[in-house]
Amino acid sequence: MNAPAVEVSEHTNRRSGGRLGRKALRGTPMASFPTLVRKIPVYQMVPDEAVELIHQESLSILEEVGCEFRDDEAIALWKAAGADVSETRVRIDRALLMELVSKVPPEFTLNARNPERSVRVGGNNSIFVPMYGAPYVRDLDNNRRYGTLADLNNFHKIAYMAPALHSSSSVICEPMEIAVPKRHLHIIHSALKHSDKPFMGIVTSRERAEDTMAMAGIVFGEDYVRDNPVLVSITNCNSPLVWDATMLDAMKVYARHNQPLILAPFALCGASTSASAVGAVAQVNAEALAGIAFTQLLRPGSPQIYGQFMVTVDMKTGAPMGGTPEAAQMMYLMGALARKYRLPWRTSGFHVGSKLNDAQAGYEANMLMHAAILAGANYIWHSAGWLEAGLTCGYSKFATDCEQLVGWYKYAGGLPFDDFKEAMAAIREVGPQGHFLGTQHTLDHFESAFFIPSIMDFNSFEQWKAEGAKDHDTRGREKARNMLADYEEPKLDEGIADGLRDFIAQREERLPDSIS
Repeated sequence: MNAPAVEVSEHTNRRSGGRLGRKALRGTPMASFPTLVRKIPVYQMVPDEAVELIHQESLSILEEVGCEFRDDEAIALWKAAGADVSETRVRIDRALLMELVSKVPPEFTLNARNPERSVRVGGNNSIFVPMYGAPYVRDLDNNRRYGTLADLNNFHKIAYMAPALHSSSSVICEPMEIAVPKRHLHIIHSALKHSDKPFMGIVTSRERAEDTMAMAGIVFGEDYVRDNPVLVSITNCNSPLVWDATMLDAMKVYARHNQPLILAPFALCGASTSASAVGAVAQVNAEALAGIAFTQLLRPGSPQIYGQFMVTVDMKTGAPMGGTPEAAQMMYLMGALARKYRLPWRTSGFHVGSKLNDAQAGYEANMLMHAAILAGANYIWHSAGWLEAGLTCGYSKFATDCEQLVGWYKYAGGLPFDDFKEAMAAIREVGPQGHFLGTQHTLDHFESAFFIPSIMDFNSFEQWKAEGAKDHDTRGREKARNMLADYEEPKLDEGIADGLRDFIAQREERLPDSIS
């Protein structure tokens, strides 16, 4: 199972936006693009001295103010490590903190059940991952309603078919009709059944995390999942400066199985942080480093992902906002800090506040994805479907995002020069006042030269009107519907499929129908 990820050659990258990309965007089931290996420079918004200032202030926060770890076992581990502990408040000496953080590997392989879809996380590698956690969907008829298991199945199917998505996530939308104590079983089953890409774990209780690992063990083998990363899970620090028992329980399960966690403070800047972009980064950095250090008390050398979710709040209403310039600026700062620590890092790509797949959604998404790519993010989450500050996953938005990721994949892969000599020869062949449509170079490259999306419309007004005058949101829903019609399931071995069904049935017998 532990097949190395395939690096993207310039030739592979050049073709990804052409025939290969357009074939995928027509909805034909096909292999995923390999890990995106960025061939463009990272952009650092501030000088190294400013990065060092934030770093030092973060260390001072943890030494002087400390961070809450609200769990008895966590407190015992910190005491044994030599931290200054007072009840649940942990103050961490900077030397101890950085010694623990340094144990995290700078890169790791995230293994898929189909080894050809395994990916690399860290370094110059980037992967795109769909959204997570929406209670609502904006459906194929453009209605906003609660999500269902059928919707979740659909989103996992589209994620499987989208070439530039490298993971199927897990809770893309909540299957609200399933009782909460049993819901996690069906979420993980859907991710494993409908896609053979890497997936994400459940963190809402220790028991649910253990069930996730048991289901992964059925698919990959129990011995395999004790050491080899097959899933990523999200743990959020409760800003300001609290790691609660639920998140710490999940950390214990996954880190001890060598499964990477995203250690990501959930910061509403101006509400759970100070009303300052640089002040917010100093706090969030401290929170993330404390979480990462704790994972190394659980299993030294386990792979982890330095994370952040930082959005500003509307200071008039308190509502979270999506693609703001400050969110992008904070992303650049977090990227610089991640490089300083040599840590793989996560940010969010297409998370927006817009309620519809409209112009606002496009502007917000572009602001953040541009920053994610140029800041060198490794795990770009919320890269498909996100609407309404994460409350809603939209079918149209999901399909649009998947298409746009093909373009971002090509953008981040850099400019190839492998056909430059032939292009120059074509100029000499055509000369003044000619055209290039019949040249051999054009015939060889017309499908691969440029990214040509299928949902966006570039026809004349007359042609657009003759075809129904459809807006982008409508075309996005049609694209999603067509992809679902073309879906072919990547079948599990029958014994594994039976094992998953039996496990779910046994667990459902023991679990209550509601939370008491």
